[in-house]
Amino acid sequence: MKSSSKIIIAGAILAFCFACAKKEESNQLTKKEVTAKEILGNPEYVAISYEGYRQKSRETQPTVEELKEDIRILSAMGIRILRTYNVQMPHASNVLKAIRELKNENPDFEMYVMLGAWIDCKNAWTDQTPDHEVESEQNEGEIGRAVALANQYPEIVKILAVGNEAMVRWATSYFVQPSIILKWVTHLQSLKASGKLPKELWITCSDDFSSWGGADSSYHTEDLAKLVKAVDYISLHTYPYHNTHYNPSFWFVPEDQSQNSDIEKIDAAMLRAKDFAKMQYDSVANYVKSLGVEKPIHIGETGWASESDGFYGSEGSRATDEYKQGLYYKHMREWTSASGISCFYFEAFNEQWKDAQNPNGSENHFGLFTLKGEAKYALWDLVDKGIFEGLGRDGNPIVKTYGGDKEALLKEVMAPPAK
Repeated sequence: MKSSSKIIIAGAILAFCFACAKKEESNQLTKKEVTAKEILGNPEYVAISYEGYRQKSRETQPTVEELKEDIRILSAMGIRILRTYNVQMPHASNVLKAIRELKNENPDFEMYVMLGAWIDCKNAWTDQTPDHEVESEQNEGEIGRAVALANQYPEIVKILAVGNEAMVRWATSYFVQPSIILKWVTHLQSLKASGKLPKELWITCSDDFSSWGGADSSYHTEDLAKLVKAVDYISLHTYPYHNTHYNPSFWFVPEDQSQNSDIEKIDAAMLRAKDFAKMQYDSVANYVKSLGVEKPIHIGETGWASESDGFYGSEGSRATDEYKQGLYYKHMREWTSASGISCFYFEAFNEQWKDAQNPNGSENHFGLFTLKGEAKYALWDLVDKGIFEGLGRDGNPIVKTYGGDKEALLKEVMAPPAK
């Protein structure tokens, strides 16, 4: 009887331990099954725009292993949400595959995706005149591919974005009317309602602040108002960087700061840049409020290039260098984190295909990392903390640009022009 009792007690203990282990596992799984509503605006889920292209043409697609290499780096710096832009090419589907493999290797690995579906007008990117009133025939297939991936990777894809800067009129090669974006957003929402897409998947469009009603009142159309009501949240873009050339009133050094040192002038200018972004954000919030709508608003894109030989270089607005980029990154992260706003910072790594004929073009240099994986000034403190130890890109360890020499960096930094 005594032996039998011991066996019963031991069995009960094992059963209890097993139950506890299963409960802990269940809790962990429950914790992992987060929704867009829970991660957007949550400072623990830092967001970034990511494309892993390394070459001068997108015809050379990054491999899944190369993508995993990048994603490990981004994860180490606290990134938990990636934004992609189209599903016309294998890149986005391979990003999802890479994340799933990383999750299989380590069940605690956490990374989610805002999946973009590219939208064009008829005759976009051809030698024919774009017809902005009619959509491209490719849009239907693009939406179909995005739906398939959202259903294939429901544990990863938490947001689906219809179009990228697809309604703003300065996108003369491809922009469409809000009615076309509304059509596809409505379609996706109906798929959710009928159980053909995950019900917790959030649908949006990621576009310039002006396209969301934040500037020219000519954008304030009935279709835009319907779109605001149809999306689950608003994803707006704001670029003080580009406005240092196109709308520079905030950028010039005020007369009362003319006697300050160059660094003081720059530091003050970058605070004004942050305030400019906040102003554009607020302008969209005010328009949405005017419609009687309460809707989450997050930043789908903002960034600052570290190199330029054009409008933003030494002969232009002088906005471009790693020091200013680093300040802008810091200011935007601090503001958005404190305000419950997700900021998909643009972007993770430099890409050289965007202006392949001009290596010094600003579009090639928005990354926080260089093509070789060097951490730019914005991330030097993370290198010091050792979070990138054992990680690298294309066989290169993660080290600081300029060899970590701030004085060498500052020699290339210029103050904004005077008014």
